[in-house]
Amino acid sequence: MTFSVHHASFAYRQTPVLKDICFFVEPGQILAVLGPSGVGKTTLLKCMMGLIKWDSGSSQIDGIPIPQIHYREFWKKIAYVPQAKNTVFSYSVEEMVVMGRSAHIGSFKQPSASDHELARQAMDEVGISHLKHRPCSEISGGELQMVLIARALSAQPSILVLDEPESNLDFKNQLVILDTIESLACEKNISCVFNTHYPAHALKIATHALVLTRDKYSLFGPAREVINEDNMRRAFEVNVHINEVKINQKRYTSVLALSVED
Repeated sequence: MTFSVHHASFAYRQTPVLKDICFFVEPGQILAVLGPSGVGKTTLLKCMMGLIKWDSGSSQIDGIPIPQIHYREFWKKIAYVPQAKNTVFSYSVEEMVVMGRSAHIGSFKQPSASDHELARQAMDEVGISHLKHRPCSEISGGELQMVLIARALSAQPSILVLDEPESNLDFKNQLVILDTIESLACEKNISCVFNTHYPAHALKIATHALVLTRDKYSLFGPAREVINEDNMRRAFEVNVHINEVKINQKRYTSVLALSVED
């Protein structure tokens, strides 16, 4: 399944937010959406999924514009993972994950044994089965983020869209989230789109990148071509240095913010 956006623009109260956005993502690819706060990254995710209507342009699945796809069929193909926030709901982890099956469950019907089994498989895949009886209101932010990913996976989507999945997490949980996204793409051939403030995170796992800037410029292409010092300076308005190091026969890329651009 190919997901694509074609020359799409969006304005909020006549103020341009996104202009002439173009990109595509193929099965097993990971697209990182990069840019500073307030540039429209979350808005882009919502527009691309049809939660907010583009002012011009279109989002398509295999060449078919999203408005022409029945909403239930669409949400069987795509799953959205919002930013994890503390919840006041007392749903258990397992109950929350089963909710991801809603697009496959008819109106006024209860989840089947098969739905519960798929939810348990999703929890196993992201390593949270030990939390299944815990209330979501009593787990950490990192654990809740994994619950939301498991909820999305229970729908068995072809594409996974994640809104800043690693933000506000400690180093360990950031790595757990990034490794989970990478393994889903590599092992299950799921396309993944995630937005982030961190160029190094994008370079760690993304195959492609879409860079957004405050002057409404956007650039899409292979991650290691698009994420360079000049483009990061333009997007984030800071001078950066990108460096590769080799540790234990494996290469790692760091992105150092040196100074605010004059």
